[in-house]
Amino acid sequence: MSFDDLSSSFAELSFSVPSFSTAEPGDGQRWTTWPATTPTERGPRPHPDWLITSAGAIDTELGVVKTGKEADVHLIERAVPDEPAQRVLLAAKRYRDAANSDFHRSARYQEGRRMRNTRDSRAVARSTAYGRQVSAGRWAYAEFETLSRLFTLGLPVPYPVQVHGTELLMELIGDGVEAAPRLAQARLTVAELASCFDQVADAMRALARAGLAHGDLSAYNLLVHHGRVVVIDLPQVVEVVSNPGGLDFLQRDCTNVCDWFTRRGLERDAGELFGELVAELY
Repeated sequence: MSFDDLSSSFAELSFSVPSFSTAEPGDGQRWTTWPATTPTERGPRPHPDWLITSAGAIDTELGVVKTGKEADVHLIERAVPDEPAQRVLLAAKRYRDAANSDFHRSARYQEGRRMRNTRDSRAVARSTAYGRQVSAGRWAYAEFETLSRLFTLGLPVPYPVQVHGTELLMELIGDGVEAAPRLAQARLTVAELASCFDQVADAMRALARAGLAHGDLSAYNLLVHHGRVVVIDLPQVVEVVSNPGGLDFLQRDCTNVCDWFTRRGLERDAGELFGELVAELY
């Protein structure tokens, strides 16, 4: 083949040049924090199909979902610019440090737990600025680890996407940008109430089989989404046996739940439920 023929052949070839997005985060945006996390700070595998792991994704703040005594939950859109299919809404739970938190009962929940890092432990005990930040991060990591464990066991909890510092990113339970209502806010028929109680009791039994109690269970940290009950707010989950107040927490969960349903006209016995859960523990 002559040089002219070779040149002509190359001219006929079509080359695909990769295109790169020139988008940059604007106000209320940041690059995705996914690449900054380690495998142990990411949710259980297999990752759900909707999860976006692209390093080119941008997180956009869309507002506050709810405020709480120890953390606020924000609505985040994680999306890849110029790729409409690569978009998901997430709930970002951001823990405040002890100086800006109203959560003053933490010591009782943490009995039986140990900190591996002695420097962190000393800083928390002395309530230094660093210690307060460590404490906030501990709650975020504790909830992430609990959600990961419970999701793997098949309990009705949001999928934990990742934890990074004092922020826990998780599946948004709801439709579109609207979070699902809490049980306390849901308008339910008697039949729907009965179904919700059965689901709550089943979740409590599953927790007990794992040796756990929610520790702060009420109609305000249970979501109802298309008839399905989802358990949220899990940083304080208690190991019933190792925590000296474990059975007290378990009994209080039973009382809170049964009293709420009873006040709504569906009479349920807290003592009976507590006995069932203790049997699951042992």
